[in-house]
Formats: sequence, C-alpha cells, structure tokens
Amino acid sequence: MRRREFLLAGSAAAAFALRSPQALAQARAAGWRADRTLVLVELAGGNDGLNTVVPYADPAYQRLRPAIAIKREAIVQLDEKLGLHPSLAALGEAWKAGELAIVQGVGYDNPNRSHFRSIDIWDTASGSNRLLTEGWVSRVIGASRRQAERLADAVVLGGGAGPVGGAGLRAVSMPDPQRFLRQAEGMKAADAHPANPALAHLLKVQHEIQDTARELRGVLARAPDVRGEFPPGPLGQQLRVAARLIAAKAVVPVVKVALGGFDTHANQPGPHANLLRQLGDGLAAFRKAVTGAGRWGDVLVMTYSEFGRRAAQNGSNGTDHGTAAPHFVLGARAKGGLHGPAPDLADLANGDVRHAIDYRRLYATAAQTWWGFARTGAFDGHAPLPILKA
Repeated sequence: MRRREFLLAGSAAAAFALRSPQALAQARAAGWRADRTLVLVELAGGNDGLNTVVPYADPAYQRLRPAIAIKREAIVQLDEKLGLHPSLAALGEAWKAGELAIVQGVGYDNPNRSHFRSIDIWDTASGSNRLLTEGWVSRVIGASRRQAERLADAVVLGGGAGPVGGAGLRAVSMPDPQRFLRQAEGMKAADAHPANPALAHLLKVQHEIQDTARELRGVLARAPDVRGEFPPGPLGQQLRVAARLIAAKAVVPVVKVALGGFDTHANQPGPHANLLRQLGDGLAAFRKAVTGAGRWGDVLVMTYSEFGRRAAQNGSNGTDHGTAAPHFVLGARAKGGLHGPAPDLADLANGDVRHAIDYRRLYATAAQTWWGFARTGAFDGHAPLPILKA
C-alpha cells in the first residue's frame, strides 16, 4: 500500500455512514448539508480554456491560433459567439436541461505559471503571495464538522489529496479501489496488546485500515449497478466508482477525481480533443448514472485546473502556461448558462486572457450555497456566485 493511501485511510476508521434517517439527521444537525456531495474534477496540467469554450465568432481567435483553432462548423454552439469543443458534445444534454453552468474568466490576481505553485494556490484557496498548508475543503469542513458524526469527509479517487489534504479532514485515498481493498484485506492480524507503544500505534492504524476497507467493500457491494456508458480510461473508472458510492447512499461530502495530460505544449489538437472527450463523455455518463439512482439532486460537479493557456499558439502547435480559463459547474441545482464575461482577445494582459472572476468565489459557492456553511474566512472575503438555483 502506498504511504499516502496508508495515512489517509488510517485516519478514517469506520469511514462511511449510510444515508439512513439517523445518519441524515446527524448530518443536517451539524448545521451544514453533509448529505450533499461535491465532486471535484481536477484537470491536471493546465487546461486550454479557449479551445474548450471557443470564442468562434471573434476573428482574433483564428488569428492567434491559425493551426490549432477549432473549426467553426465543428463547434457545439452555445450562443452566437461561443461554443464547446466538439469532443464535449456529450454535455449538450445537460446544457439543454439547464444543468450546466459555465463560469468564464476564472483566475486570480498576480497569477503564477508554475504547475506546482499554482495548483497549491488552487488547492488551498490562497492568494498568490500567501503560503497555506491545508486544503480549502479541510479548513472549511474540518473546522465545522462535529466529531461525533463519524463521517468520511472525502474520498480521493484520482490525483493527490489537494483540496482535502490536511489534518482537519478524514479523507480516504483510493486511486485504485480494487487494489486498496485487496491490500487492506490482506493485512494480517497481530497481537492486540504489544508492549512496544510505537508498534501498538502502527497496529492500531493497521486495524483501522482493515475496518475501513471492510466498510468500503460493503458499501460498494450494496451499491446497485449504475447505468451509463463510462468511457475507457482512468477518469471513466473514477466516475463510475463515484457514481456507485453516491448510489449506495454513502454520506461523503467530497469526492475528488482527476484527469491528467492537459500540459499541451506541442501538437495540442489531437491529445486535447481526446482529453475533452474523456471529460465530456465521463461527466455525461456520471450524470445519467446518478440520475438513474435518484441522487442527482444531491450532487454538484465542479472542475478546476491550475491555470489556462496563453491566448496565442506557440511554435510547436501547442499552447504555453497562461492564466484565466472557464470552468464547469454541473448539477440539478446548477443555474445553467454562461456566467461572467466572454474572453476579450483584443484586451489581453501580456498575451493572456484577463481573469474576471476569482476562483475562490467558486469555492465559496460550494461552501456557503451548496453545503450551507455560514460565511467563512477561508476565501479572503470572496462571495459566492449566483450560479445555483434556490
């Protein structure tokens, strides 16, 4: 078992509470809607926003990207100016149903172009000049959750702990669910009362991992089969497991999934199209599966990425590290449509799309509007966005 899996799983004994009337009452009594699940989708590497939500009617778009611009006739039209990359066509049904909110120009002041530093900023909800060590979800939930609830606060199915990292959150990391279960179940029982205190602690953690693994296996075993044709690849597998957990009525406020490969410096069109197809097809299948299980009203999906890409293509038919980009918020309670100003390619900031909406407003929307927390200081005063239905 990987060290990260070991440590996170060890901190989450008896991890899963099912949505029995008692569990739901406990969750709601905590003063926030722990029975609502936020699915965080990390697009690792820095997704190219201009080729995701395409300003096809802007002549500057073709001029800046003569070799990699998406052809106008291929675009999934959203309005008279903007459209989706054709690989995201599967999201058309959610768009038509008014369940896909597209938030444009998301970024932050004084942006950082380093993968490591910028994703750290996004994970911790910090300003670019501030270093924090705990994930934003951990700070929000960890400070407010009643310990007696004994909920698993988060399940990490892909990528690092990121936003759910830190001592304040009870998070289970299982990037390979089957491997997690096999290895945890295979751990041998040991003397329950060893004389060595350090060994006693290790054995206690081991037993907690075994308990967590057994509980998790039970949850997944009780989960009904989910409907939906999930795409091949890691994201499809992660979203399938997420759908099964939600269908099983497990009280898990956060599920994190991830798709890597968005650092498209060279020969971008083909790889980027494949990544967006995995994203669009995966989210469409997830929506269908969770809707079929009667749980779609309790789920909100939110994408994030460390940065967007430069407005102009580079000399290798790719794009370099940029700043602002659009992000998706998907769910029955999402207020579908375009939110925030479209990118102005005639008014770039040193070759980058200007950010119009601070990314922490997305997080404030999740914390305050979705979960129902009171105003928190975790987001430096940034208010929720009006992108969810009452």
